[in-house]
Amino acid sequence: MNQIKFSALFLACALLALTAQAQLAVTVSPLKITGQRVIVPLALTNHLPQSVVSARAMCVLLNEQGKMVGQTAKWVIGGGGKGRPALTPNSGTTYNFVITSPQPLTSTNLTTKIVVTRVILEHHQITNANAVVTIDSSAK
Repeated sequence: MNQIKFSALFLACALLALTAQAQLAVTVSPLKITGQRVIVPLALTNHLPQSVVSARAMCVLLNEQGKMVGQTAKWVIGGGGKGRPALTPNSGTTYNFVITSPQPLTSTNLTTKIVVTRVILEHHQITNANAVVTIDSSAK
């Protein structure tokens, strides 16, 4: 009986270790500024064992004082029949956030904050975005 409990515990730990490594990786590239428009390129890679049907993210644009000068939230994968396909396991895609400032940008020293707010996996399984998403903005 103890052998069965130990085996079940070992299996649970092994599965937990595998899922801890699985992720939706988001890489933020340096932003591009043209006039009053800022483009924030993202590269998304699915390291999860199932397809990501939809993912919604928010992009906040900050000036050098940390003041917000623009924001947007969009479905970066899938999202209500927009024609963007699901992201299958071990595949990647790109997405460009476009933020238009109502006033002329007085500085080109801008930073971005990306937050993935929702991730929906195949079979309509909603998952905790904080647990499965890693964001690498070191390229900025």
